[in-house]
Amino acid sequence: MNFRDFFSKRILFLKKIQMLFRVQKPLHMKNRNPFPMLLLALLFSFACEEPQEKPLNVDVLVVGGGASGVMAGIQSARMEVSTLVVEETPWLGGMLTSAGVSAIDGNYELSSGLWEEFRQELIMHYGGADSLMTGWVSNVLFEPHVAARILEKMTKKEPKLTVWHGISVKHLEKKEGLWHVDLDQDGHSKKVVARTVIDATELGDIAKVVGIPYDVGMDSRNETGEEIAPEKANDIVQDLTYVAILKDYGPGTDKTIEKPANYDPTPFLCTCEGKCDEEQSLGRAQWDCDKMMEYGKLPKGYYMINWPIFGNDYYLNLVEMNKEERQDALRKAKEFTLNYIYYLQTELGYKNLGIADDVYPTEDQLPFIPYHRESRRIKGVVQFDINDLARPFEQKDALYRTGIAVGDYPIDHHHHAYPEFKTLPDLHFYPVPSYTIPLGSLIPGELEDFIVAEKSISVTNLVNGTTRLQPVCILIGQAAGALAALAVKQGVAPKRVPVRDVQRALLDSGAYILPYSDIGIDEKGFAALQRIGATGILKGEGKNIGWKNHTHIYPDSLLTVAALQDGLQGWLSMEAIPLTGTYVTRDELQTLLSRWTHTEGETITTSALEALIAENNIQFSGDGAYMTRRDFALLLDSAVNPFEKRAVDHKGSFSE
Repeated sequence: MNFRDFFSKRILFLKKIQMLFRVQKPLHMKNRNPFPMLLLALLFSFACEEPQEKPLNVDVLVVGGGASGVMAGIQSARMEVSTLVVEETPWLGGMLTSAGVSAIDGNYELSSGLWEEFRQELIMHYGGADSLMTGWVSNVLFEPHVAARILEKMTKKEPKLTVWHGISVKHLEKKEGLWHVDLDQDGHSKKVVARTVIDATELGDIAKVVGIPYDVGMDSRNETGEEIAPEKANDIVQDLTYVAILKDYGPGTDKTIEKPANYDPTPFLCTCEGKCDEEQSLGRAQWDCDKMMEYGKLPKGYYMINWPIFGNDYYLNLVEMNKEERQDALRKAKEFTLNYIYYLQTELGYKNLGIADDVYPTEDQLPFIPYHRESRRIKGVVQFDINDLARPFEQKDALYRTGIAVGDYPIDHHHHAYPEFKTLPDLHFYPVPSYTIPLGSLIPGELEDFIVAEKSISVTNLVNGTTRLQPVCILIGQAAGALAALAVKQGVAPKRVPVRDVQRALLDSGAYILPYSDIGIDEKGFAALQRIGATGILKGEGKNIGWKNHTHIYPDSLLTVAALQDGLQGWLSMEAIPLTGTYVTRDELQTLLSRWTHTEGETITTSALEALIAENNIQFSGDGAYMTRRDFALLLDSAVNPFEKRAVDHKGSFSE
């Protein structure tokens, strides 16, 4: 309550007291001074005023404790800034836990940062990586409640991190350089003052509140330049799923749920093979029914029901609905999932699989929230499109130089629940290489003091089909946390934090900034190849192998003249450095480094170069003449350090 509101209430109170005196005072008080009584009433009103809770002052406020939000909070706190995560549900983890999507898609060969830390915690809990491979949809499956406990444990290790549950945001505004936020917790008001805010909500709701422009639905190819996008934009989002976790109660057990009031088996008739004809299946692949049920089998006899083929995907665009409208619409999505469970139990005979009674502490024992595949997508400093992702080295803007979060899953769109899905482009598993998300996609174009994470970053609808996956959202959150912490420490808006500072912080935290799948984080030269790759001096090669996507940097291949000449464009004049043959020789490399350091106002001597070669354990092959790309990266990183020498802006252009 502000000063004016406070005294307005006092005046209103006193007027009521005065009216009371006029109406009810006895005759013998007719000529007495009422002031003492009024003063007493005033003092009484002050004493009875409900005390106002002092605002909590934090450096970073993260709204939403989902896959991105919890990791943003952890990373920010680890960088020694006070951080608060507020979450509506009782659990952290969002789609990982509260939505029940406890089967990780992708990033199995990109063991980056907090994603890998979370995976190792799961491995430790279950006793080995093989123990996570219980279903065929994923290499990492787990019980949602186990993951929730792991995330809670991870947050409690951070002294700079506070987590509040049961919180919704009532209002927030920027005043005098700080965010003032009014929260509600079970009907009780809380206030927070923060220097930086991260929107990590499931649908980008806070970004809308603060007025950030955004897109919803499919983009027009005429706007994005993406050939496979539709010609006209629309507001069609991906299907959501109200997941259910079933439990095997044992042979002979009948856990069939009560028949739903509006039960209709028709949508599920082609959920597994042998139950419908080819025309009914619309040409979609089908599996044996038992094989289909093994899709999301979790450890310890649980089953994740998140089946996309005539299963429980449900079309619903909640984005612009208010809270009450969303709740009403989601009741229908829940009913659809209950219909599917009843179908599995009665039509397919899985009566022993009932809704788990020991996972979710909800009245219906279903997850706290649905699985949202798509949300608002802000208009950011940059927009990451399919061309940037698929052919990063051919674009006008070298966004790969600004990478902060890696992924390797295909473009996977769910649209079959949309009534007119046949009219939509076929985007199912569009092949792409592994990729890195640019930092500028987390930063609104028109608002400096704000960061966006989870699925609401600045990407096109097509790209959202892969950036929405769990490991990528985890790593987006880690990058958002690093950016927020640096903004606080440097006393600048997130938009003003140098790209290289964020990338350095992520590398120091064990995260990837480029998506190389042929060199592990613990291998020799990993960090050097990440840094040299971010300069463009060495470039990777994207590959699509089946449904797997890679970018190879070829660490053990010999450094070729062609690769060096291409990479050094814009760095050095190659005319003064004669390069002959197929591979760069040791003598040519020494000449190059000597001239390079000389142009920087320094000179690397032969003895200094030999010392760096020994220090980095660099080996030469071919009678001591040639070196690998890994060793070149190590040597260049040590001798010249081009990653630090030239800053890049959010579009990947070098700042002189």
